[in-house]
Amino acid sequence: MGGLSRFGFYAASSSAYGACLMSSPAPPRILVDADACPVKDETYRVAWRTEVPVTIVSNSHLRVPDHPLIERVVVSDGFDAADDWIAEAASTATIVITADILLADRALKAGAVVIAPNGKPFTQSSIGAAIATRAIMADLRAGGDQLGGPAPFAKADRSRFLSALDEAIGRMKRGQ
Repeated sequence: MGGLSRFGFYAASSSAYGACLMSSPAPPRILVDADACPVKDETYRVAWRTEVPVTIVSNSHLRVPDHPLIERVVVSDGFDAADDWIAEAASTATIVITADILLADRALKAGAVVIAPNGKPFTQSSIGAAIATRAIMADLRAGGDQLGGPAPFAKADRSRFLSALDEAIGRMKRGQ
Protein backbone atom coordinates (compact mmCIF):
# COMPACT_ATOMS: atom_id res chain seq x y z
CA MET A 1 0.00 0.00 0.00
CA GLY A 2 1.30 3.47 -0.81
CA GLY A 3 1.67 6.56 1.30
CA LEU A 4 3.47 9.85 1.43
CA SER A 5 7.05 9.59 0.32
CA ARG A 6 9.82 11.31 2.22
CA PHE A 7 9.49 14.12 -0.35
CA GLY A 8 5.81 14.67 0.50
CA PHE A 9 4.39 13.08 -2.68
CA TYR A 10 1.83 10.32 -2.57
CA ALA A 11 3.03 7.14 -4.25
CA ALA A 12 0.95 4.03 -4.84
CA SER A 13 4.00 1.88 -4.27
CA SER A 14 7.75 2.11 -4.53
CA SER A 15 7.66 -0.08 -7.65
CA ALA A 16 5.37 2.45 -9.36
CA TYR A 17 7.87 5.18 -8.52
CA GLY A 18 10.72 3.07 -9.93
CA ALA A 19 8.77 2.35 -13.12
CA CYS A 20 8.20 6.07 -13.60
CA LEU A 21 11.92 6.78 -13.30
CA MET A 22 12.81 3.98 -15.69
CA SER A 23 10.40 5.20 -18.37
CA SER A 24 11.86 8.70 -18.60
CA PRO A 25 13.33 9.32 -22.04
CA ALA A 26 17.06 9.09 -22.59
CA PRO A 27 18.77 12.42 -23.18
CA PRO A 28 19.21 13.24 -26.87
CA ARG A 29 22.48 12.92 -28.72
CA ILE A 30 23.59 13.75 -32.24
CA LEU A 31 25.43 11.39 -34.58
CA VAL A 32 27.06 12.99 -37.64
CA ASP A 33 27.98 11.11 -40.82
CA ALA A 34 30.95 13.42 -41.05
CA ASP A 35 33.21 12.67 -44.02
CA ALA A 36 31.42 15.04 -46.40
CA CYS A 37 29.15 16.90 -43.99
CA PRO A 38 29.07 20.66 -44.66
CA VAL A 39 27.34 21.56 -41.36
CA LYS A 40 29.69 20.21 -38.69
CA ASP A 41 30.51 23.68 -37.31
CA GLU A 42 26.82 24.56 -37.09
CA THR A 43 26.16 21.27 -35.30
CA TYR A 44 28.85 22.04 -32.72
CA ARG A 45 27.38 25.46 -31.99
CA VAL A 46 23.87 24.06 -31.51
CA ALA A 47 25.24 21.26 -29.33
CA TRP A 48 27.08 23.68 -27.06
CA ARG A 49 24.03 25.94 -26.73
CA THR A 50 21.63 23.06 -26.01
CA GLU A 51 24.15 20.90 -24.11
CA VAL A 52 23.57 17.88 -26.36
CA PRO A 53 26.53 15.56 -27.01
CA VAL A 54 27.73 15.06 -30.60
CA THR A 55 29.58 12.09 -32.05
CA ILE A 56 31.45 12.75 -35.29
CA VAL A 57 31.83 9.49 -37.22
CA SER A 58 34.26 9.30 -40.14
CA ASN A 59 36.58 7.00 -42.06
CA SER A 60 39.50 9.37 -41.60
CA HIS A 61 40.87 11.56 -38.85
CA LEU A 62 38.97 14.87 -38.81
CA ARG A 63 39.73 17.82 -36.59
CA VAL A 64 37.04 18.40 -34.00
CA PRO A 65 36.86 20.96 -31.21
CA ASP A 66 38.36 19.93 -27.89
CA HIS A 67 35.14 20.01 -25.88
CA PRO A 68 33.52 17.50 -23.51
CA LEU A 69 30.33 17.38 -25.62
CA ILE A 70 32.20 16.46 -28.82
CA GLU A 71 33.40 12.92 -29.46
CA ARG A 72 35.25 11.69 -32.54
CA VAL A 73 34.93 8.11 -33.78
CA VAL A 74 37.20 7.02 -36.61
CA VAL A 75 36.11 3.74 -38.18
CA SER A 76 37.94 1.58 -40.71
CA ASP A 77 37.98 2.62 -44.33
CA GLY A 78 35.82 -0.41 -45.18
CA PHE A 79 32.76 0.06 -47.33
CA ASP A 80 29.92 1.56 -45.23
CA ALA A 81 31.92 1.26 -41.98
CA ALA A 82 30.79 4.70 -40.77
CA ASP A 83 27.21 3.98 -41.83
CA ASP A 84 27.26 0.65 -39.98
CA TRP A 85 28.58 2.30 -36.80
CA ILE A 86 25.93 5.03 -36.93
CA ALA A 87 23.09 2.60 -37.71
CA GLU A 88 24.05 0.43 -34.74
CA ALA A 89 24.31 3.42 -32.38
CA ALA A 90 21.04 5.02 -33.55
CA SER A 91 18.04 4.92 -31.22
CA THR A 92 14.92 6.87 -30.36
CA ALA A 93 17.12 9.33 -28.44
CA THR A 94 19.33 10.04 -31.45
CA ILE A 95 19.41 12.69 -34.15
CA VAL A 96 21.36 11.49 -37.17
CA ILE A 97 22.77 14.01 -39.63
CA THR A 98 23.42 12.48 -43.04
CA ALA A 99 22.84 12.96 -46.75
CA ASP A 100 23.07 9.19 -47.30
CA ILE A 101 19.56 7.92 -48.10
CA LEU A 102 20.28 4.30 -47.23
CA LEU A 103 21.81 5.27 -43.88
CA ALA A 104 18.79 7.52 -43.25
CA ASP A 105 16.52 4.52 -43.83
CA ARG A 106 18.50 2.37 -41.37
CA ALA A 107 18.50 5.14 -38.74
CA LEU A 108 14.75 5.70 -39.13
CA LYS A 109 14.17 1.97 -38.61
CA ALA A 110 16.11 2.29 -35.32
CA GLY A 111 13.75 5.09 -34.28
CA ALA A 112 16.14 8.03 -34.80
CA VAL A 113 15.28 11.47 -36.11
CA VAL A 114 17.18 12.00 -39.37
CA ILE A 115 18.06 15.36 -40.89
CA ALA A 116 19.94 16.01 -44.14
CA PRO A 117 22.63 18.71 -44.11
CA ASN A 118 20.29 20.91 -46.17
CA GLY A 119 17.77 20.78 -43.30
CA LYS A 120 15.25 18.52 -44.97
CA PRO A 121 14.08 15.76 -42.66
CA PHE A 122 13.98 12.14 -43.68
CA THR A 123 10.76 10.59 -42.33
CA GLN A 124 9.04 7.23 -42.47
CA SER A 125 6.62 8.69 -45.01
CA SER A 126 9.30 10.22 -47.27
CA ILE A 127 12.09 7.64 -47.18
CA GLY A 128 10.46 5.21 -49.62
CA ALA A 129 10.22 7.85 -52.35
CA ALA A 130 13.80 8.96 -51.68
CA ILE A 131 15.09 5.39 -52.04
CA ALA A 132 13.07 4.89 -55.25
CA THR A 133 14.39 8.15 -56.73
CA ARG A 134 17.93 7.13 -55.80
CA ALA A 135 17.50 3.80 -57.59
CA ILE A 136 16.05 5.44 -60.72
CA MET A 137 18.92 7.93 -60.86
CA ALA A 138 21.48 5.13 -60.46
CA ASP A 139 19.83 3.22 -63.34
CA LEU A 140 19.89 6.32 -65.55
CA ARG A 141 23.56 6.95 -64.78
CA ALA A 142 24.38 3.29 -65.45
CA GLY A 143 22.67 3.66 -68.83
CA GLY A 144 25.03 6.50 -69.73
CA ASP A 145 22.65 9.39 -69.22
CA GLN A 146 24.33 12.65 -68.24
CA LEU A 147 22.57 13.96 -65.17
CA GLY A 148 23.22 17.07 -63.15
CA GLY A 149 24.25 16.67 -59.56
CA PRO A 150 22.59 18.16 -56.52
CA ALA A 151 22.16 21.90 -56.27
CA PRO A 152 25.09 23.73 -54.65
CA PHE A 153 24.89 24.09 -50.89
CA ALA A 154 23.42 27.53 -50.13
CA LYS A 155 22.89 29.86 -47.15
CA ALA A 156 19.20 28.91 -47.16
CA ASP A 157 20.21 25.24 -46.72
CA ARG A 158 22.38 26.14 -43.73
CA SER A 159 19.58 28.18 -42.18
CA ARG A 160 17.02 25.41 -42.78
CA PHE A 161 19.42 22.91 -41.19
CA LEU A 162 19.88 25.04 -38.06
CA SER A 163 16.11 25.41 -37.67
CA ALA A 164 15.49 21.69 -38.19
CA LEU A 165 18.19 20.69 -35.69
CA ASP A 166 16.93 23.14 -33.05
CA GLU A 167 13.38 21.88 -33.54
CA ALA A 168 14.40 18.21 -33.31
CA ILE A 169 16.38 18.79 -30.11
CA GLY A 170 13.50 20.74 -28.60
CA ARG A 171 11.02 17.96 -29.38
CA MET A 172 13.33 15.31 -27.90
CA LYS A 173 13.93 17.28 -24.73
CA ARG A 174 10.17 17.75 -24.30
CA GLY A 175 9.70 14.01 -24.81
CA GLN A 176 7.56 14.28 -27.93
